[in-house]
Amino acid sequence: MKIESVDFFYLRIPVVRDVGDGSQDALLVRVRGGGKIGWGECEASPLVSIASWCCPMSHSACKPVKDSVLGQNLETPQDIERINRLVGANGLDLAQTAHTLSGIDIALWDLLGQHREEPVYRLLGAKASHAKRPYASQLFGDTPEATYEKARQSVAQNYTAVKFGWGPYGRGDVATDAAHVRAAREGLGHDIDLMVDAGTVWEDDVELAIPRLAALQEHRVLWLEEPFVGGALQAHAELAAKASPVAIAGGEGARHFDDARNLIDHGSVGYIQIDTGRIGGITPARRVAKYAEAHHIRFINHTFTTHLALSASLQPFADMPEHDLCEYPVEASDIAQRLVHDPIHRAADGTVQLPERPGLGMVPDAQVINQYLLDVQIHVGGDTIYSTPTLDDA
Repeated sequence: MKIESVDFFYLRIPVVRDVGDGSQDALLVRVRGGGKIGWGECEASPLVSIASWCCPMSHSACKPVKDSVLGQNLETPQDIERINRLVGANGLDLAQTAHTLSGIDIALWDLLGQHREEPVYRLLGAKASHAKRPYASQLFGDTPEATYEKARQSVAQNYTAVKFGWGPYGRGDVATDAAHVRAAREGLGHDIDLMVDAGTVWEDDVELAIPRLAALQEHRVLWLEEPFVGGALQAHAELAAKASPVAIAGGEGARHFDDARNLIDHGSVGYIQIDTGRIGGITPARRVAKYAEAHHIRFINHTFTTHLALSASLQPFADMPEHDLCEYPVEASDIAQRLVHDPIHRAADGTVQLPERPGLGMVPDAQVINQYLLDVQIHVGGDTIYSTPTLDDA
């Protein structure tokens, strides 16, 4: 079959707040071919990603993503890999290429799964999909008291692992950060895994991060996530050498397989966290998962948005039972919570399992899309080069 069309849908809640919540908007991708539809999602600024799809060519290595996708043949997983390489070569100097490609790549896997009536993980070569233990991913409270209450809520919801991140952490004094970590541990009790996400707050300054280690170690934090920006490999390695038994985690900002590989090889991370909506899709995420497995590094999905993205993020390591933790957003926006008809619910034992339905097993709800859809028009030199498509038979 041929890729007949690729459409983007920009969704946004009415009021977007200046907080670390990536679920306040969404960019959905719909791909059509062979009478089937595949869906994907980009985890990036929607308007910039749409622009990289259709922007006029600047030169031979700066072409719009659409030039490398539309009309391509899609029959096998190798075709998706080929399209991935072509997009990368033709969009070498287009900074947003990986983010835009991510949603398309995800949708191509979904489309191929629909065509072959197989779940994506099987198309990736996996024989089985193993249950994962979800951790409740949420922001720190504004105060230690608020963090404590959030922790108690997670206990009441029977989570066995909880991550707090962003918010005030790392932005004030060391004592306040320690109070938040202590409040989280007191709220969770002794038996629940606790993780902390610093959200790159210290950029590449190891000396700012070191004073926080004592509280993390005292309260048995499993990992400290993204203390620095992804490219600060030396800073990651230096902190990892001092943080034990707390591991360093990172990788959600990786936009290429090599970004993740460098964090593993040179950043001394104990956990590599990959967002299929950023790295270029399921294709490179699967490569990272297998590389991590071979190097005895834990692979973790990153997702803080919809269950369409959640399903995509779980596919690359579905067949890796020892890599059993997965991020599971619990404070996502109404868009994220309601986008698909049949989300990935936790089972009675608290675990989550990928659906056995074809593709990603996720069907977006047209009413939710229409409720939050923003119209986008891009005009260049008097010509309309992009216009929000109709939803029709989504």
